[in-house]
Amino acid sequence: MPEEVKAQIAGVVFQVVARPGDKVGAGDPIVVLESMKMEIPVEAPRNGTVAEIRAREGQTVQEGDTVALLE
Repeated sequence: MPEEVKAQIAGVVFQVVARPGDKVGAGDPIVVLESMKMEIPVEAPRNGTVAEIRAREGQTVQEGDTVALLE
């Protein structure tokens, strides 16, 4: 079952780094949020494969929103 990767802070999606099918390691950035003029990476919680990206650049997300699914 895929694991949800959630935004840890409210902000605007500045960059989508990973794409579906990409292999990522624990701590690798999946998306980068911009909040209070700072860039904050949302990192993979574990090694896996990106199943789905649920955020797009320019989208506003809230703390706790799912930005990706990791298999």
